[in-house]
Amino acid sequence: MLWGWGLRALGLTITAVGLVAVALGSAAYGSKPIALGTVLDAFFAFDGSNDHLIVRSLRLPRTLIGLGVGAALGLSGAVMQGVTRNPLAGPGILGINAGAALAVVIAIYALGVGSLSVYVWFAFVGAAVASILVYALGSLGRDGATPVKLALAGAAVSALLGALTTAVLLIDVATLDQFRFWAVGSLAGRDADILARVTPFLVGGAVLAFGSARALNTLSLGDDVARSLGQKVGLARFAGALSVILLTGAAVAAAGPIGFVGLAVPHVARAISGPDYRWVLPYSAVLAPVLLLTADIIGRVVTRPGELQVGIVTAVLGAPFFIALVRRRKLAEL
Repeated sequence: MLWGWGLRALGLTITAVGLVAVALGSAAYGSKPIALGTVLDAFFAFDGSNDHLIVRSLRLPRTLIGLGVGAALGLSGAVMQGVTRNPLAGPGILGINAGAALAVVIAIYALGVGSLSVYVWFAFVGAAVASILVYALGSLGRDGATPVKLALAGAAVSALLGALTTAVLLIDVATLDQFRFWAVGSLAGRDADILARVTPFLVGGAVLAFGSARALNTLSLGDDVARSLGQKVGLARFAGALSVILLTGAAVAAAGPIGFVGLAVPHVARAISGPDYRWVLPYSAVLAPVLLLTADIIGRVVTRPGELQVGIVTAVLGAPFFIALVRRRKLAEL
């Protein structure tokens, strides 16, 4: 592990450079490869050529959304694992994905919504309402929102909302045809307008997440120890949950439910930086978009001239990691 402050900072700098390289690759590679020099010219010497238009109008918004969504998923996953003290926690634990999915289905089925830019708002509201419901249920009782109660409430709400979503989709095939393109998780077809809509929520959630770093360090010691150190456990957990709602709600609204990024990346960040959330959060915010954009590039290249949706690629990459993580924890408990 890189325990020293200087080595941690150096590692974060190297990771940030890698992120810049992946972002340039996202602008260069696709169904039509574009030379890196042409990509740079599209930014600094735009001449209106076809390649420059592809970079600016299609690939740049896609890359920027990948950066924002990836950072949001990485931060929210790290915060969730810290708040719940559950290393297997991911963005789905608070019912966010299920709430967003049900809201989008209702928008399509009941209101006839057919625009991706309108899906954003329904998805965000659904994600936020589901998260608040889970937190309210998990807070019932004398002990408040304990990790176990939050996990159980999240599982119950997710199951209920998932059943309602399935019921609507079975009733109306046309709704299913529209919904499945959003539900698979993708960066394709997203434009700068969608990015502008979700950016305030991403920024607000990121500020809350980074501001919760010290509180997450204290919570990791257990609620009793945290209280003895003067930490207001309920307030700290609420602030963390609110940051998760903003970050994951915005990410799911913009790109659909994308799995495994929020689960896997915080573990990689901790392996590099150690358990200090003042470092885990920045590493997660940089490593997650590296993973997401790399998966997006793979999806565009392997099936050229078509493409695999990024949600499918992250599932393929993340499933073995999840299985290995579960097996490791079972062996540790023996």
